[in-house]
Amino acid sequence: MEGRVLSTQTAIKGREIFELLRDDLAAIEREFGRDTVSNVPAITEIGEYLRAGGGKRIRPALLLLAAKLFNYQGRGTVRLGAVVEIIHTATLVHDDIIDEAQTRRGRPAANTQWGNSKCVLAGDWLYMQAFKIAVQERNFRILDTLIDLTQQMVEGELLQMEKLGKLISLEEYFDLIFRKTACLFSVCMRLGGILGGASSEQEDRLARYGRDLGMAFQIVDDVLDLTASESILGKPVASDLREGKVTMAVIHALERCRPAEKKKIEAVLEDRAFDGVTHSDILEILNRYGAVEAANARAGEYAGSARKAICSFPDSEIKRVLLWAPDFVIAREK
Repeated sequence: MEGRVLSTQTAIKGREIFELLRDDLAAIEREFGRDTVSNVPAITEIGEYLRAGGGKRIRPALLLLAAKLFNYQGRGTVRLGAVVEIIHTATLVHDDIIDEAQTRRGRPAANTQWGNSKCVLAGDWLYMQAFKIAVQERNFRILDTLIDLTQQMVEGELLQMEKLGKLISLEEYFDLIFRKTACLFSVCMRLGGILGGASSEQEDRLARYGRDLGMAFQIVDDVLDLTASESILGKPVASDLREGKVTMAVIHALERCRPAEKKKIEAVLEDRAFDGVTHSDILEILNRYGAVEAANARAGEYAGSARKAICSFPDSEIKRVLLWAPDFVIAREK
């Protein structure tokens, strides 16, 4: 019952955050729409399809909040908010092709509609378009930050491909989710700080907040992949295991389980399917060793670390929102 009350409270506060940022996020959405128009119809169609698929827009929201912490009033937040969301969208297009995904956010994945070749090129075009918009800020720090980000993310995707079907360590897992998710969260906060004129120490604190929030976000995401229903997720349950990806709860169980149980998990990873081993069998093993609780506890530690990173900033409505945001990430159900 307590969990449901917390979940309801976080949902209400989540709506309040997005209400606070509503006008700015609407402007970013319009910018995103304008920026993904090309002379080549397929790119425009794919870009619009992806934009219309929605998403939480957490990344541009973080950039907005970081800039607002310094009372930034310029147009750079709208421009760079669109940039980070376009980069995020480009990574999703390429991820779905690599993973041979059938669905994304409850709809057919773009690659099932247009085919892999067009989607690879549309993803490339989106990356380049993001940089074209970022150049308008005429700020080398921003460009350096974005180049470093995209390299880290592509390296992360390659590392993940090399580790598919393999039993990775917790340290390897944390490195992968940093590159996959936390790096972009961190950069969103840093970019907001750059726009707002933050000192290098303040910038680093913002980046640390984003990194730790992103780590918590991805750990929760990976837990939900194992425990939530398909109707809530908008994609098949246990997609990660089916794709050969080992996440924190699975690593926790593998370090503790019996050889026969380990073989069951390995069978799913090797077969890339639940043949002879059911999703329930895997959940039973995870529950036996408190694996989901351990992953959620680690996500909670990262959330606490994120809050600590910004506690020295002067009190304001924006700071209070940032202090509360980790709760929103931890309590989400999809």
